[in-house]
Amino acid sequence: MTLLESPRAFMPLHPQGNALASQSAQRSLPTLFAAGAEIYAQGETCNCLYRVEFGAVRIYRLLADGRRQISAFHLAGETFGFEAGDTHHFFAEAIVATGIRVLRTAPGAADLLPMALKSLVRAQEHLLVLGRQNALERVSAFLADMAERQGGLRQVELPMSRNDIADYLGLTIETVSRIFTRLKQEGVIRLPSLRRVEIVKLQVLHDLLA
Repeated sequence: MTLLESPRAFMPLHPQGNALASQSAQRSLPTLFAAGAEIYAQGETCNCLYRVEFGAVRIYRLLADGRRQISAFHLAGETFGFEAGDTHHFFAEAIVATGIRVLRTAPGAADLLPMALKSLVRAQEHLLVLGRQNALERVSAFLADMAERQGGLRQVELPMSRNDIADYLGLTIETVSRIFTRLKQEGVIRLPSLRRVEIVKLQVLHDLLA
């Protein structure tokens, strides 16, 4: 039985799962997490980095009032898990069936700094999105970013739900749905399915951010 065939591959890592994660890094296949499975939890020891082989991951914290704030989405080919300190300050969950490869980190690793800087830039860009004053600008910035991260394609896959997008942009799900409908009615986008957006007028989308 291979790793992908094993039922345990669909389970989240054990609270002491960094040891298991390190073992899986030695294997040729990524560890597969089912949709909604926890990859790591806030407060767990942070001694690995993680690369998305396929699927998508959401990074979030639970606020004092019980609300969820999503700080990042990670798509195929992207690395996550950078933290300031020895423990994770966020939760990481698979959004859909997701393959994760665990990367052992070592001080002075030649590729560690570029990955960390890329993670920092994405965090800064997210702050800029949240700083935009209206919901239309936030949703437009999100769609433009997703298109860029998927190679500039006009057909953009959105593995995350509208509720995920709302928690990422600091909006309500009703507002996000309303903005998607507005952009569709104005011919800026098409919605072939719930998880796919076709950007018809990319320049108009960028003009909304000017």
